[in-house]
Amino acid sequence: MNHFLLPGGEKSGTDGDTAFRFGINAMERLLNGILKAGGKRHNLKCKAFGGAAVLASMSDVGAENVAFVKRYLKTEGLECVSFSFGGNQARRIRFWPCTGDARQSLVTDCLLAVGKQEEAYQKQEREIERNWKSHTPSVELF
Repeated sequence: MNHFLLPGGEKSGTDGDTAFRFGINAMERLLNGILKAGGKRHNLKCKAFGGAAVLASMSDVGAENVAFVKRYLKTEGLECVSFSFGGNQARRIRFWPCTGDARQSLVTDCLLAVGKQEEAYQKQEREIERNWKSHTPSVELF
């Protein structure tokens, strides 16, 4: 199981801890780790969740992640047996590796409220910056 923030390109964020923010790196590492541990490609099944537009101020990275996952699974020949994509709520996923069971719940608690507050704060900061840039200083230096 993995979680990534950005789909990424071929060489996205390959340095240190930031590498796993990118789907291409996280998926390659997961798949290669399973195969190295003795897993057989023909036995692998996938369940995929995510792609929500949680913060409207961000680009549609959720949709980009969904498109990446679909392309990746097709390219690697992996079967996706269950998925839940899109929406505007974050998801909480519980996964039981021994059985392959997964349970999704939509986040409606304070974490979502914090995200909305952050979005409002960013909007306010952009407005202040716009006003500041359009303001002509009335200070005269001599």
